[in-house]
Amino acid sequence: MRILLLSQFYPPVIGGEERHVRNLGAALAQRGHRVSVGTLMHPGSPDTELDGAVRVHRLRGALQRLSGLHTDSERRHAPPFPDPELVLALKRLVAKERPDIVHAHNWIYASFLPLKALGGARLVVTLHDYGLICAKKNFMHLGTHLCSGPALAKCLPCAAGHYGAVKATATTFGNWASSFAARRMVDRFIAVSRAVARHSGLSRGGAPYEVIPNFVPDDVGVLGPEDPCLRELPGDGFILFVGDMMRLKGIDVLLKAYAGLERAPPLVLIGRRVADTPTEFPPNVRVFSTWPHSAIMHAWRRSLFGVLPSVGPEACATVIMEAMASGKTVVATDVGGMPDLVDHGETGLLVPPGDAPALADAMQTLLEDRAWLARLEATSLARVGRLKAGAVVTRIEQVYRDVLRPAAKGAAVPAHQGSGGPSCG
Repeated sequence: MRILLLSQFYPPVIGGEERHVRNLGAALAQRGHRVSVGTLMHPGSPDTELDGAVRVHRLRGALQRLSGLHTDSERRHAPPFPDPELVLALKRLVAKERPDIVHAHNWIYASFLPLKALGGARLVVTLHDYGLICAKKNFMHLGTHLCSGPALAKCLPCAAGHYGAVKATATTFGNWASSFAARRMVDRFIAVSRAVARHSGLSRGGAPYEVIPNFVPDDVGVLGPEDPCLRELPGDGFILFVGDMMRLKGIDVLLKAYAGLERAPPLVLIGRRVADTPTEFPPNVRVFSTWPHSAIMHAWRRSLFGVLPSVGPEACATVIMEAMASGKTVVATDVGGMPDLVDHGETGLLVPPGDAPALADAMQTLLEDRAWLARLEATSLARVGRLKAGAVVTRIEQVYRDVLRPAAKGAAVPAHQGSGGPSCG
């Protein structure tokens, strides 16, 4: 198959979604498909380059040029509505690559929708967050509690608090229009967790979809050379948090819970500092900025267990998969896609979001019962295979084959009736 992956960002911009697209492209190419990537231009990167067997095309959009619209100049997001310049760039790219499948990831799909009826390529869209229904993508109303669903009187003030009134209005209405069109034009949605499918309205509507998790490479557990930054770690056996150090990730809840532990080992935090990152930390907490991914995998191997106390509905926490692949268990919150990944009492522990005492109790239990911790670790390592490329990419390939079937043989696929395998948190 000729497959064109569309992603608003791609390495050297690094994040969970970017790693997923890169890993997917590499895995598909290894299976004999012709794979290319269309992504937004990044300063200092060439217009076209080869990333292994995958050809990467960097495209310009009109809104990218307006630096004042973006809070982070390194991450100038694709809008949730067609960008005229990006539409034309995608049209040229499709004519060049002649894909059978266009597989878009999040809002960049909106700039492909005007082209959908012009060519024969089938469109698959993976939802890595709640952007199909939420202008802020996180499905948290006013940033404090889980949203109950979209409504104009709710969405505009909520988005305005994040973007400002003008951007919020354009983003909200543009997203609603694109979402309405996408539900009728996309050949298959892939939701990375049951929570994404549910909150995005896929499970109640007629749009065809599957629940298929993100994945980690088959060789994710094979460690590379040690990075010098690893010398800064405390001795083996620390508690590890990896992610943006923000309230939505539960960082303040974690610090409160950790401060109440008895005879606790060091707590290591690795991730980006953002506007609401705490400025003070309890004793014995070690804080590091964003590290190379290879160094983080070494850190997992040296840790005692991990913790992911998000208060928001994490869509698909790849960090949990990486912990499992390292033979580590995780204490996570029972929200979003996390329950799809963590089998409570078997591979890890789930606690209510925002509940510092419950989080502290779970961590204290693992500290005191090392035999149970070892059993959780063994089960985590045994079950992570279902979340590796070998299992997940096969399911994505099947989606491609399904949507390419001629109409007479069932191209019109009914709404989701079960994904036949593990979903993801």
